[in-house]
Amino acid sequence: MWGCLKKVKSINMKKSRGRTGRKRRRKHLRSLCAVNCSHKLEYIKLKKWLKDRGFEDSNLRPAEFLGTGRGLMTTKALQAGDLIISLPEKCLLTTGTVLSSCLGEYIMKWKPPVSPLIALCTFLIAEKHVGEKSPWKPYIDVLPKTYTCPVCLEHDAVTLLPEPLRMKAQEQRMMVHELYVSSKAFFSSLQPLFAENTETIFNYSALEWAWCTINTRTIYMKHSQRECFSLEPDVYALAPYLDLLNHSPNVQVKAAFNEQTRSYEIRTNSQCKRYEEVFICYGPHDNQRLLLEYGFVAVDNPHSSVYVSSDTLLKYFSPLDKQRNAKLSILRDHDFLENLTFGWDGPSWRLLTALKLLSLGADEFTCWRRTLLGDVISARNEQQTLNVTAKICQFLIAETQHVLLQISQLKRSKENLKTHLALVEALHLENLKILRRSAEILCNLSVATT
Repeated sequence: MWGCLKKVKSINMKKSRGRTGRKRRRKHLRSLCAVNCSHKLEYIKLKKWLKDRGFEDSNLRPAEFLGTGRGLMTTKALQAGDLIISLPEKCLLTTGTVLSSCLGEYIMKWKPPVSPLIALCTFLIAEKHVGEKSPWKPYIDVLPKTYTCPVCLEHDAVTLLPEPLRMKAQEQRMMVHELYVSSKAFFSSLQPLFAENTETIFNYSALEWAWCTINTRTIYMKHSQRECFSLEPDVYALAPYLDLLNHSPNVQVKAAFNEQTRSYEIRTNSQCKRYEEVFICYGPHDNQRLLLEYGFVAVDNPHSSVYVSSDTLLKYFSPLDKQRNAKLSILRDHDFLENLTFGWDGPSWRLLTALKLLSLGADEFTCWRRTLLGDVISARNEQQTLNVTAKICQFLIAETQHVLLQISQLKRSKENLKTHLALVEALHLENLKILRRSAEILCNLSVATT
């Protein structure tokens, strides 16, 4: 009996080395990376809802992916130039959709006019509130319940963000709060539409959710200016199903509204294998911008960089330098105190130029214009600049490691912050990779110049 079992096992092993075995192994590996979700009720309802509006698609499947979370998988190999998705105009949620709803008459008579953004936020909150009665329910049901944009992050997580993102996060929070305060009177005017008190329906957390939905999920689609709206650009459109496509900085796509087909279309300029996740590109954004606008971090993002503040810069130059104020004034006047970065290819030209100017000796100061143009002033100036750049890089590495330690400790003590802290941690880990790569480049440059 055991002999028979061994024989069967050996035959199966031989068979698994063939084409069928390879296919089976590939399918197994894919299943480890992605879980097809198209059988879930919310996606079945969404696809039926879209089909009723003229959307036909047989190649994309909603799935959960390792690393990116929810996204879309292709059931056929895609080549450059292939159409990824074509979403009919009837499926898009725009300010036109809002005006044709029961909210329309209230928006049209409200003075001063509301912004297109507030109109869309109001619609999303109202449709979510009415639940089963909403014709947009199948779409509302698949929208995220929570977001990880900085406006949603807990204070402890925001304080651990690197500059200038921390400041931008605080500005974002203030902006959304001001939007809420300035819209309360308009929300109150909608009371005749609801049995419940509008203050309960249109509360701050509801507006925060709606704002994040629009900020993270809309496609750019320009609409003609309407008198019932403020002068802010009306460029938003929510695109059900299409908005499940995740971002990758390593792909290229062409996306636009096709006037002939009256559909929003996306074509890929990259290849994608069968059963793999289909990506689009939101733009050449660094990780700080991605976290600020979309609430995520891209691993090994080629567009990412680590910012150096002017305060960090000045730590390495003596306050006794009589020309220090003049140097700072020159840098400020020529916009060389912002966007100073380390990237995957080392310190940026802007950072090196700012440091070269600050490193000018008393006898070299008159050459400041040449410095800004990128000229070599002296061997001493070049070497000092490299030395200071390396010190700044090492300081930022130590600072990042310290923050990562703080995050690790907080994750253990504050279970409720784990998701937010993991996101901030991911950003710092990416920054650490960039800084270590820059340190290596600077070390090689230093060896080459000595």
